Amino acid sequence: MKRDQKSALVKELAGVFSPTSTYYLFNYNKMSVAQATTLRRSLRKSGAALKVVKNRLALRALPADLPGDLKAAFRKPTAVAYTGADPIQTAKILKDFAAQNKVLIMKGGVVQGQPFGPERFDEITRLGSREALLGKIGALMASPLTTLLRTMQSPLSSWGGLMRQLKDKKPQSE
Repeated sequence: MKRDQKSALVKELAGVFSPTSTYYLFNYNKMSVAQATTLRRSLRKSGAALKVVKNRLALRALPADLPGDLKAAFRKPTAVAYTGADPIQTAKILKDFAAQNKVLIMKGGVVQGQPFGPERFDEITRLGSREALLGKIGALMASPLTTLLRTMQSPLSSWGGLMRQLKDKKPQSE
């Protein structure tokens, strides 16, 4: 590979490894071409992509403030699955593919700027989508207000019930 091709590849990888991006690093050593094609198609459907990288060029493209333990992931054959869309969906696709084919070995990655090691990958796959997590946060924020509203309505409904009972007991004058 010529020097200008290498520099173009480093620039492309620098965009993938930007501080706010999401990418997963894994060893693809035992993956066949058919399996790689299947994985690329499933990732493409969710808005993600797969790139096999040269470790030396990838290390040049990494940001300087990235932790050293993630830099150590670039030792054996490395592939990068990256996305600008839903990072959890991409992680779930990789986990399902690894469970079915038993060829991927997770090395770590970065989810929206936060680095993680291979041991935390399962935690990421158990998270809900961004919309589901935002919905849970909204429900948690609305819960105290809902409780306050019910507490304030309780005396009024009791008062209304008391008045209805008095009206029913009062003899009607005819």
